[in-house]
Amino acid sequence: MADPVRLTFLGGLGEIGRNCACVEVGGRILMIDCGLMFPDLSMPGVDLVLPDFSWLRENADRLEACVLTHGHEDHVGALSYLLRDLSFPIYGSELTLGLARSRIEEAGLLDQTTLVEVRDGERRMIGPFDVEFIPVAHSVPHGFAIAVHTPQGVILHSGDWKIDLTPVDGRRTDLARIGTIATTEGIRLLLADSTNAEEHGHTRSEAEVGIVLRELFGQAVRQRLIVACFASHLHRIQEIADAAVAHGRVIATLGRSMAKNVALGRQLGLLSIPDANLVDIERIADYPPERVCVVCTGSQGEPMSALALMAAGENRWVKLGAGDTVILSSHAIPGNEHSVGQVIDGIHRLGADVIHSGLAAVHVSGHAKQEEIKTLFAVAQPQFFIPVHGEFRHLTHHTRLAMAMGIADDHIMLCEDGDVVEMSDAGIDFAGEVAAGYLYVDGIVGDVGRGVLRDRRVLAEEGVVVVVVTVDARTGEIVAGPEVITRGWVYAPEAESLLEEARKVITLSLEDAAAQGATDYETLKRHVRQAAGRFVNERTRRRPMIVPVVMEV
Repeated sequence: MADPVRLTFLGGLGEIGRNCACVEVGGRILMIDCGLMFPDLSMPGVDLVLPDFSWLRENADRLEACVLTHGHEDHVGALSYLLRDLSFPIYGSELTLGLARSRIEEAGLLDQTTLVEVRDGERRMIGPFDVEFIPVAHSVPHGFAIAVHTPQGVILHSGDWKIDLTPVDGRRTDLARIGTIATTEGIRLLLADSTNAEEHGHTRSEAEVGIVLRELFGQAVRQRLIVACFASHLHRIQEIADAAVAHGRVIATLGRSMAKNVALGRQLGLLSIPDANLVDIERIADYPPERVCVVCTGSQGEPMSALALMAAGENRWVKLGAGDTVILSSHAIPGNEHSVGQVIDGIHRLGADVIHSGLAAVHVSGHAKQEEIKTLFAVAQPQFFIPVHGEFRHLTHHTRLAMAMGIADDHIMLCEDGDVVEMSDAGIDFAGEVAAGYLYVDGIVGDVGRGVLRDRRVLAEEGVVVVVVTVDARTGEIVAGPEVITRGWVYAPEAESLLEEARKVITLSLEDAAAQGATDYETLKRHVRQAAGRFVNERTRRRPMIVPVVMEV
């Protein structure tokens, strides 16, 4: 009878981001990815969202290592926060470690870890974990699927992947190796990317974007070209560079992460850009516009990114005008549509032209669509299946695809963040839950909770009313005030009569309290809050935050 194996999901099941799963073998823990999530509109003021690492902190002495599937922030971005409390080695490809190292180094935490490089097809013993790193194609180079050979059989984690038969670097998803494992040892459990599980057909090849970019560069014979894409998308950057070189343009990078990643890609031999064609952004004025290509960050409309500053006319190096064409070689991440739209509007206001994925095929997804997902099921033939990496609707559609491919519904588990699953000789089943809520980052980690976010939403949507009053601590009689101060409820200079009426209502409530002998601080605060709240709701049908300030003398 083989020892059971447990999986604990800390993020990525119910949202895009915070990808983090843990495998337990022989009392030790192997973490697969450690990612962050970017905030949505319901999280005002929040910079980043992390997994809840409470369970990992409680089991810090059992954490063997972290293995990384690839270098995107939603898979590696939380490492620099977890390493503040824990120390563990990190395994990944050379590029993935290079991208992760940058953040860890900025946080001054390199001494908390050892970065261990692994290569395509390599199989390593990491403590009691027998781990195999299988190449997959994605929008960042050198991604892996992770096969963990356990006492309960092989657990295959797909990472982010797609089937690209003509990838820019020639590195295809190794379906042959997955098939070999399936027909020899067998794949007991498959954990697979659900991002595009709703999308019919196949994801287009990255090489197709290169063809479109060359055509657009050939048409822009008199314009300066500015191309925005993800700084980690080295394949796309290579295609942009190839198009620029083919049409006699120099290339300048703009944005700190873009400059760092281009330097890293060239250093690792993943980017091939001739020295003669790569110039500093300070030198672009030395060339005629039709010979310049600027590659920049900001394709998601990030407020302080290079492209957003250009759209606002505030970029130090590039002032957009009628002779410029901007290409957004990306697709807006859900939640970023408004920000991207504002940037596009700003660019048009300055007289420049914009080409985006709605107008030309300048972007393809890095994730598998339904027909590719079906192919993976056919090749892997897993006994059990858990969809990962996606919002709940994506996970649900993925389970339907699994059933369509012949996996019995009682062999499919639809899990969420915090679920613990145990795999034993008898099969697979839920085995409890751990804390897996959102950890919000606003300046420093953990200083923002759901209560603070709720207050911020109320302030943003309804405003605030502050009532300041001074009372006699012995008798409860009003000594000064009440003064009503408001922001976001009504505009005080234009609503003096309404505010005066509010003061009278609050005064009557406090006088009633004093007549009843209620003079303690908390009772008086409650009277102020209730009187002000009733008045505001009855007169305006609004519910601003009511803040009573009662001072006793």
